[in-house]
Amino acid sequence: MFTGIVTDVGRVRSVRETNRDRRYEIETAFDTATIDLGASVSHSGCCLTVVEKGEGWFAVEVSAETLSHTTLGDWGDGASVNLERAARLGDEMGGHIVSGHVDGVGEVLSVEAEGGSHRIRIRAPRPLHRLIAPKGSIAVEGVSLTVNEVEDDVFGLNIIPHTFDVTTLGGLKAGSRVNLEIDMLARYLARWQETA
Repeated sequence: MFTGIVTDVGRVRSVRETNRDRRYEIETAFDTATIDLGASVSHSGCCLTVVEKGEGWFAVEVSAETLSHTTLGDWGDGASVNLERAARLGDEMGGHIVSGHVDGVGEVLSVEAEGGSHRIRIRAPRPLHRLIAPKGSIAVEGVSLTVNEVEDDVFGLNIIPHTFDVTTLGGLKAGSRVNLEIDMLARYLARWQETA
């Protein structure tokens, strides 16, 4: 589990196809001596398992299933990646509960400066859009954010300067693809309603 508070922006240092799908090596400012093999790390919203590590880097393997349902297949050498280590009991919950299971890929429609902040509008895939609510939480590229408004399958976000500067959100533009994870409570409520 994660909180959607990005603690490092890593960089893809290599991409390699393996007989088991795809392997990424990620450069990070994390102290990799404190990351166990088998640990979960959120990569732009996608929970992946550390399979190898060295000083200043670690490796993860990504299945074809994950590549087909996230933006990870778009990554090449040098790509920037929002990173968050798994939450521990007693950690501050600064964002919201994020599982690291991407629900769908959205498309950025616009990024506009608004005062010191930026307004981002994103089109969510159908039928996922039904689960996004004004003033609700959503994780975009692994970043915990509050939805400002929703109109059909398009939702808007206001990104404060700090978040814009210390995550990959500052690099978004119209046409960018982004990983989306809806609020976990909305997911379970929708499932309960389907089966009730």
